[in-house]
Amino acid sequence: MKQYEAVIRVMEENGGYATLGFLYQEALKIPNVKWGTKTPFASIRRIVQDKRFFFKIKPGLWALKSYANRLPDNLLSLIEEDRKEKLEGQFTHSYFQGLVVEIGNLKDFLTYVPPQDQNKKFLNKNLGEVIKLKTMLEFTYNSVLEKVKSIDVWWFNERNFPAYVFEIEHTSDFRNALIKFLELQDFNARTVIVSSEKRKNEFVSRIKFTSFAPIKDRVIYMTYDYISQWHSKLNELIVTEKIIS
Repeated sequence: MKQYEAVIRVMEENGGYATLGFLYQEALKIPNVKWGTKTPFASIRRIVQDKRFFFKIKPGLWALKSYANRLPDNLLSLIEEDRKEKLEGQFTHSYFQGLVVEIGNLKDFLTYVPPQDQNKKFLNKNLGEVIKLKTMLEFTYNSVLEKVKSIDVWWFNERNFPAYVFEIEHTSDFRNALIKFLELQDFNARTVIVSSEKRKNEFVSRIKFTSFAPIKDRVIYMTYDYISQWHSKLNELIVTEKIIS
């Protein structure tokens, strides 16, 4: 079997689509394929860019052209050039929530998303099937929890304290996310805004407001592309460690 045929097979068995991270994990398991290297990830990245067979849905998420009309509705809604901004935003949000959750799982954090998001779709699953925690950990006073419990993604450490929190900001003006982060300023948690590259200047302007001075140097801005690459590279590292162990 040729390399591109192995990638196609993995996608077909997954419903016609896959993240790069999933391909890194599964394509190497296909028998009778000569990759010619112990780290074939560059080959996989090259293969999915072959427009004869594949097309890009979102950063790090690819699909088979032969499945273009058979993909789940939530994935069709991710295709940027074919959907309105509002509808795209709905599914962009849950997609990147899911990527952030999977990264947290791979890094052995206890992951959580709010109850109102747990039934939202991430690829072929609900977000509630991907997280490790179904309920919020009570790490502080109820008065604080009430103000921050709607944060999009939480990574808790082994001591049940927040290590990272993420807000996916597709169209909103960042204000509500930053207000929530203010409530966590007394904790040693990294606060992260996830959005598009084109909105970074807007974020920089907002974080300069005097009211956000206590957290100005503590909020990290990560682009969608950065999150996608983090997800892919982490899967790549895990596969590499399995190969050399």
